[in-house]
Amino acid sequence: MPRIAATADVRAPNTSAVNSSFAKQLRETLNAIPAYAWYADPSGELTFVNKWAADYGGLPGDHPLRFGLSTDATWDSHIQFLHPDDHDETRKVWSNCLKTQRPSEVNIRVKNAQGTYRWFVSRAEPLRAHDGTILYWVGINLDIEERVQAERAFRKSEQELRQILDLTPQFIAVCGPNHERIYANRVALDYLGVTLRQWFDNPPSTDGRPEIHQDDAARLLSHWEAASSMGAPFEVETRIRGGDGAYRWFLARFSPVHNDDGQKMRWYCACTDIEDRKRHEERLLQENAALRAQISQSAPDEIIGSSDSLRRLLAEIGKVARTDSTILILGETGSGKELIARAIHRRSARAARAFVGVNCAAIPTSLIASELFGHEKGAFTGATHRRVGRFEAANGGTIFLDEVGDLPSEIQIALLRVLQEREIERVGGDKPVPLDVRVLAATHRDLEKLVREGKFRQDLFYRLNVVPVMVPPLRERVADIPVLAEYFIARFGKRVGKKFEAVGMKTMETLRAYDWPGNVRELQNVIERAVTLSEPGSFSVDAAWLTRRPVAIPQDDAALDGALLAHEKSAIETALENCRGRVSGPSGAAARLGMRASTLESRIRRFGIDKYRFKSK
Repeated sequence: MPRIAATADVRAPNTSAVNSSFAKQLRETLNAIPAYAWYADPSGELTFVNKWAADYGGLPGDHPLRFGLSTDATWDSHIQFLHPDDHDETRKVWSNCLKTQRPSEVNIRVKNAQGTYRWFVSRAEPLRAHDGTILYWVGINLDIEERVQAERAFRKSEQELRQILDLTPQFIAVCGPNHERIYANRVALDYLGVTLRQWFDNPPSTDGRPEIHQDDAARLLSHWEAASSMGAPFEVETRIRGGDGAYRWFLARFSPVHNDDGQKMRWYCACTDIEDRKRHEERLLQENAALRAQISQSAPDEIIGSSDSLRRLLAEIGKVARTDSTILILGETGSGKELIARAIHRRSARAARAFVGVNCAAIPTSLIASELFGHEKGAFTGATHRRVGRFEAANGGTIFLDEVGDLPSEIQIALLRVLQEREIERVGGDKPVPLDVRVLAATHRDLEKLVREGKFRQDLFYRLNVVPVMVPPLRERVADIPVLAEYFIARFGKRVGKKFEAVGMKTMETLRAYDWPGNVRELQNVIERAVTLSEPGSFSVDAAWLTRRPVAIPQDDAALDGALLAHEKSAIETALENCRGRVSGPSGAAARLGMRASTLESRIRRFGIDKYRFKSK
């Protein structure tokens, strides 16, 4: 290769013309610097290396470069000390430096005395005379081996991380604090049908449709902006367009990363494909809608009868169903309060949404808050995951709270908040959950009496009692007993494979004469029992199964033996106390007293005994 002077025409005065004392002073100065320093003549020939550089390279003590003696070498003679892979780049940079007569630097690997290489950054500066001519090129090599190795380790770990993310069966994306795109893994790029560079540039699609579905984009951006202001993670369901132009549903989870000062540095996003789940949910909704329509056509309400009292009730239902008012359904046990609630729901604008029924008396006190309002993961022992409560399950539809008079006081407060604020808080949660749900409540108890006794909140009673609906007892619907009996006979007969002729007059008179303290539920049970025990074709009811209750309760106890009544009342209260308020069943007070449960219920009402006060004892 020709000398640089011939190619760049930058030959300086011969080094012999330079004052030798200045050269000696320059060498002494460079030897005093605790770094790898050197100088070259204006043509680029390496002339001197200080003792640090000479010792590093293992130059012998009499080597000319230690004394600044010219070896009449070429402008690139220093290449011999460098790694072969760095020769071309070094010649290119050094040649350009000599041509432009400007400082330059290059990263190189320099061989040491042991024959191994270390990385250096080599910087060359021109040392000029007063007239601007270059006297020497002075350079210094800084050891950057540790930095290079650290960068290599970082790049290796980054590459390994990218490989792990590329193998992750999720869309992984990394964005900056202002939503600028930084990285997307291979799964995401393959689905989108773009390269990483194309994803960075975010070019418009060929058919003008964006990656995020236009119906979801504003909602996603709104969630992101809200989360950015709070620095909190969030998740959102959205549709993302694939390379084939089709959209699929994904659950996108965004998590921010902050530095030590609390500033957001990155947004990490993981997207999970939920297309199959969405299709399944949609199919279930369609099936439920079809099932509701079928039920509505076949048996709209299962409210059977044509008595005047029932007609008035159905007319009232037709009026209140069209509103969203809270309704309190009152009536005796077994009179069909839940059927009335379902009828109201089916006739309302919410008929296509969920109807969720809850028997408040059947849920243990310790679990009722979780059942109604749900709980967060870790809210209590055994809460291994978030659970949606009955109110959230009924969101958009109707919730029916049966036996609302049995709610404990703390749940009454929470229910009052639902009715006032239209929001709940899950057990263990700290954020309110907004709801759009219609509340129907029912009870057979005297809520006004409970309010006077301090067992039910007055404000909650007024909130529930917006539109009261009274369900008449069966004894006030005697005209409906024949048609109800025929309905139940056909229903249970079909179940057991029996057919019966028309009910005989004697049996029907027996059914009509009984006052049915258990109402329709008791009639249903009696009919089922008769169908089970009767021979096919011959339906009959044993009169012994029915215990007639006095039509009227005597108001003047003086006409009876007061001591006997007091004794009977005391015996009933003692039995209820021993059985913790339980009336029926093998361990109930009725069995203890040797009477039918319906008879005991009648006596309890007659004496005005509150059996529920014994439950807490």
